[in-house]
Amino acid sequence: MKHSEAFEKLCEDAKSRIREITAAEVKRKLDAGENFHFIDVREDHEWQKDHAAGAEHLGRGIIERDIEKVAPDKNAEIVLYCGGGFRSALAADNLQKMGFTNALSMAGGIRAWREAGYPME
Repeated sequence: MKHSEAFEKLCEDAKSRIREITAAEVKRKLDAGENFHFIDVREDHEWQKDHAAGAEHLGRGIIERDIEKVAPDKNAEIVLYCGGGFRSALAADNLQKMGFTNALSMAGGIRAWREAGYPME
């Protein structure tokens, strides 16, 4: 998907302040049974179509409002993903502004997860 130049600049700005993690690193963490929140920030219809196995859903439109219900510990590790890694970067940036110290964005989003052949639900 081709995004507007302004949107891409906004995302690059957010990415300059956040940490990214690869799909392979997320899969290793899941396989190892590590304790972290794996959150899909895509729209409801995207989530309903399919999502990464083991993920929970907090859409981009509500994550800032509802994150503390899901992750009350602001030091907990939170891995966010979207379609390609842009919306999750924006969400991670906002969570950091809210005091969450360990919010990461999965680089490449669900596309990278699918391309790697990782489990979907």
